[in-house]
Amino acid sequence: MTDVPLKGIIAYPITPFDKNEKVDIKLFKKLVERLVKNGSHGIAPLGSTGVLPYLTDEEKESITEATIQQVDGRLPVLVGVSNLTTERTIYHAKFAEKAGAKAVMIIPMSYWKLTDDEIVQHYDKVANTISIPIMAYNNPATGGVDMSPKLLKRLLEIPNVTMIKESSGDVQRMHFLRKELGEEVAFFNGSNPLALAAFAAGATGWCTAAPNLIPKLNIELYNAIQDNNLGEAQEKFYKQLGLLQFIVNKGLPRSIKAGLTILNEDSGYLRSPLQPMNHLEIEELANILSKI
Repeated sequence: MTDVPLKGIIAYPITPFDKNEKVDIKLFKKLVERLVKNGSHGIAPLGSTGVLPYLTDEEKESITEATIQQVDGRLPVLVGVSNLTTERTIYHAKFAEKAGAKAVMIIPMSYWKLTDDEIVQHYDKVANTISIPIMAYNNPATGGVDMSPKLLKRLLEIPNVTMIKESSGDVQRMHFLRKELGEEVAFFNGSNPLALAAFAAGATGWCTAAPNLIPKLNIELYNAIQDNNLGEAQEKFYKQLGLLQFIVNKGLPRSIKAGLTILNEDSGYLRSPLQPMNHLEIEELANILSKI
């Protein structure tokens, strides 16, 4: 578990669409550049914020290539390659590696409930086809599968599964991973409202869409943790907690898009069935941002 190319604030860009619901690569590159310039420590396209399940294979490839071209080696790129089938997951993992990704992220997506053995085999087959590290992503709310701490421990036995992203909302799982596997385990927080608790538990980083809206606060929280300044970390975290709760409750793509618009940044359109937030929600978000 020594090959961990990521740490700190790993930013998720949204995938913008034009008015005809076609992926807007030119705008996407501008949004990625904004994340780079605002101090993110890594860029992670094709996650929940990037509406991965709503994209075709060709669109995923375009987003992968556009990210790596725009970042141009300045930061590590973590590409989401999840798919329902192992075959398609392997395809996108190999594509990401060839394009220049430093690592890939995989969530076991399921229609039928997968067994632990099926999940382990899924990751193992993908791992055997690529040489870059894999981040195993647990998010039962979006993937339909809740990987237990025991299962996550099994996944880390696969040589290039070197990172865990835990988004179940249960910080106790992070404590379990640290207790069972020691300080070498690289786990990342994916539950925005748990950012402070996750760092206190020893998280290596925080994978989040929040840098689209409040990059300075996100980075200041991480820096305070690195400086072992708990008081400063608490201050920075509680200042942003309301926004973190809002974007999770309202849905990341629509809330980040609305927030960018409030900040006078072009954010494009959403792809159906996603719809923009209503007037009252936008007003609430604008109020939160103005206070921050």
